[in-house]
Amino acid sequence: MNWISNYVRPKINSLFSRREVPENLWTKCPECGTMLFHRELADNLNVCSSCDHHMAIAPRDRFKALFDGGIFTEVKVPEPMADPLHFRDQKRYPDRLKTAQKATGEKEAMLVAEGEIGRTQVVAVGQDFSFMAGSMGMYVGNALIAAAEVAVKRKCPLILFSAAGGARMQEGILSLMQMPRTTVAVQMLKEAGLPYIVVLTHPTTGGVTASYAMLGDVQLSEPNALICFAGPRVIEQTIREKLPEGFQRAEYLLDHGMLDRVTHRKALRDELIALVRLLTGKPPAVKGDLPPPKSVETAAPEAAPAAGKAGGS
Repeated sequence: MNWISNYVRPKINSLFSRREVPENLWTKCPECGTMLFHRELADNLNVCSSCDHHMAIAPRDRFKALFDGGIFTEVKVPEPMADPLHFRDQKRYPDRLKTAQKATGEKEAMLVAEGEIGRTQVVAVGQDFSFMAGSMGMYVGNALIAAAEVAVKRKCPLILFSAAGGARMQEGILSLMQMPRTTVAVQMLKEAGLPYIVVLTHPTTGGVTASYAMLGDVQLSEPNALICFAGPRVIEQTIREKLPEGFQRAEYLLDHGMLDRVTHRKALRDELIALVRLLTGKPPAVKGDLPPPKSVETAAPEAAPAAGKAGGS
């Protein structure tokens, strides 16, 4: 036995070894590969400071940057039936929900909140792609209906931030039923003469694109967001042709009249303030009079009317 190599050297190395660095301090940009410090990335609203790539941002973090002072009140969403089809693939559906809830810290794929932006009352809805790909299930349908009902009650605009992979396969036809349900919710706003503004984020696909995500009075998008029903790979395999560069990306859709504007995430709050004040007949906001967004704790949830107007709740 070599006493120096087997005992002394490991002992010295343990005394002088560097402390382990937590894995979540740095994030690698998927577009350019730059390593970004987590605090700097959060301060930049999850936008890469090197290449300007817009990464996913959780609805709660988005709302803290959107609402005046970062203050908003969560709107309670009626609970749908749990596991109506008793669906099971590699995992049981309830187990998948628990895994997603643990990973995101959220109850479901959609967060509904109300508050003020630019001193103007609004209701906002945010979809979380990290929760089962933001898939549209019965809860998402209930959430949009609850948001529309609160907006009609408060007589204020509704702003939607979409991010979804489409319908939730674990709920089958009940998931597809949310397409007409959410369309009815949007119609409630139109009949009340209230603005409905949609901000499409990466990615927005499938049944979400085919329903409430493309029904806005004003259609905005973040840069380079994928917006489609069927993805480009599926289309290429179907028609056996190479698609144009940037096909189904936000800028392509803007050029072809499907969007009103593509807006950088850091400029989105000012854009939305201008829109809601214009559409509600208020004078333009005075920059110095607007309270800045801050990262503060949210207020307690408030109950909303039941969303029982259609099946699936």
